[in-house]
Amino acid sequence: MTECLSLLYPGEKRPDCRMLPDQSTHDLSLDVLCREVGTSDAERAVIFHTMRQLSAEADVIRYRCEIFQDILEHPGLREKMQKLLDRVDFLRTYGSFGKDTDASGVWELVHRLDEMDEYIVCVQAIYECLKEEKVSSRGLTALREYARSLYEDQGFDALKKDIDALKKETSKVRSVTLGVNLNERFEPDGVGIVSINSKPFSKSGVLSNFCDFLNRGNEIQEGNDWNHNYVFRTTTNELAGIQDTVQNAALLAVTRGLAAMPGIAGVAADSRGGDVIRTLDRAIASMLTGIVKKLKSVLSRHVTVSTSVIAGLIPEFMYYIRWAEYIEKLQGIGFTFCRPEVAEEETGVNPRTMDARGLYNLKLAASVLKEGKGSSADIVVNDLVFDREHRIYLLTGANRGGKTTVTQAVGLLFVLAQGGIHVPAEKFVFSPADNIFTHYPADENQTMDLGRLGEESQRFRDLFHASTADSLLLLNESFSTTSFEEGYYIARDVVKAISRKGMRTIYNTHMHKLALELETLNGEGDPQNRIASLVAETEDGKRSYRIRVAPPGGLSYAKDIAEKYGVTFEQLMETPV
Repeated sequence: MTECLSLLYPGEKRPDCRMLPDQSTHDLSLDVLCREVGTSDAERAVIFHTMRQLSAEADVIRYRCEIFQDILEHPGLREKMQKLLDRVDFLRTYGSFGKDTDASGVWELVHRLDEMDEYIVCVQAIYECLKEEKVSSRGLTALREYARSLYEDQGFDALKKDIDALKKETSKVRSVTLGVNLNERFEPDGVGIVSINSKPFSKSGVLSNFCDFLNRGNEIQEGNDWNHNYVFRTTTNELAGIQDTVQNAALLAVTRGLAAMPGIAGVAADSRGGDVIRTLDRAIASMLTGIVKKLKSVLSRHVTVSTSVIAGLIPEFMYYIRWAEYIEKLQGIGFTFCRPEVAEEETGVNPRTMDARGLYNLKLAASVLKEGKGSSADIVVNDLVFDREHRIYLLTGANRGGKTTVTQAVGLLFVLAQGGIHVPAEKFVFSPADNIFTHYPADENQTMDLGRLGEESQRFRDLFHASTADSLLLLNESFSTTSFEEGYYIARDVVKAISRKGMRTIYNTHMHKLALELETLNGEGDPQNRIASLVAETEDGKRSYRIRVAPPGGLSYAKDIAEKYGVTFEQLMETPV
């Protein structure tokens, strides 16, 4: 029976993952999306951390996608499992499972048995829940079988019977009468059990009756036989303060819900105040040798019982559940999602492809949902392909024409798909990326020492050397914060280097001249990684937010803008109306 069960990774060995860089998480607004998906800061942190751990292994991604499909298709399963896992989490957080304790005290032993009883119920319920919902993914099927084997192989049935028998036996005991020996200074010197009772003592004043006995000398009896004349009151404040009020006690009776055996235990002479109750607890535990021995015997037969594996699945389940709930909300207002498919590849070879149909930016959909304005019909969808003829895109177009939105959308597709989550598209078939690197203009506060161009150049050099041919690279107006001549000179060499390395790239730029030189750039690059021109279209001077593979529009975009705002030479020379 495996102890390495995970809903994020198949098998017993966890594969290597790459951490999505901080800059990429910021540029893709991943933190913003996770705040919308999670319902608490703790959940958001788990979701964010999980999505940043990028695995490029096809089997890992398929494994996650299968589980998410099950979770998304079975809302009843989500509700039941969350309740069960919350109970397990409570046991793990507040109980004694997994903690450094030998459960040697009577109270700890009894409490441990109660926890084990609750855990057994949870494990059995998890198995029944997964069996009832008829899940098909490898991960949830493995969890179902794990819960079944856990119940059967670890002797849960026998343990349940042991626990029930102990509870039945101890439920008869309602009180324990203790005798306290005194030394010559009237300090507690030892505690012994006088009797085990099936009924609790009646309520009365312990202190008042005890003081009455002290004031009436003839009431102090010879010997130590109990004559049943003493009364009892279960008042915590009186018990806690008894040592401060009276320095000794002739007889105390303590009501506890467990059985006991006669014995004797020493009491520390310097125990004072609130320590009385704790001292009595220790004394009772040491005296009840029979019940302690029996409880320990039961625990030793089931020593392997632990919540570690099941409890370890709680954050993983929560990750899938919260994403399923969020996507359901978006689907409810008309947005389309599909299950991502990993492209077939030769053994050990990443074809570095992508075929996305009807893709859109999840951040835009999140804004529609959050603000309650507009609809899915307002979001323009696009198609985009990565292959050897379209490995690198030079994306040009009018300002505010959707270039940055499309660039970000592609990055989010990869993050979601490799996290096993359905993606905002009609179809998405892809080769996983080993990491995603973004290069957006720097904040002025970050460029004090090097200047903007120096900072951008250094940052690109670092991410270029950190990337591989299997990476995804997203450039947004890179090297455009300087003069055109300087930026163009750097951008041209950057594009040639990217082609030689071969990573999938979208370079969103205003340098139309760069896209006009495709023939030259492709002649100097790798023929297996060709560069293509991608254009954000305008229709009659209006932005359509659609993209298509086409030659760049050149100065026509500037002309459209100039005409729209009346700043062409002809318009400026006209007499104002």
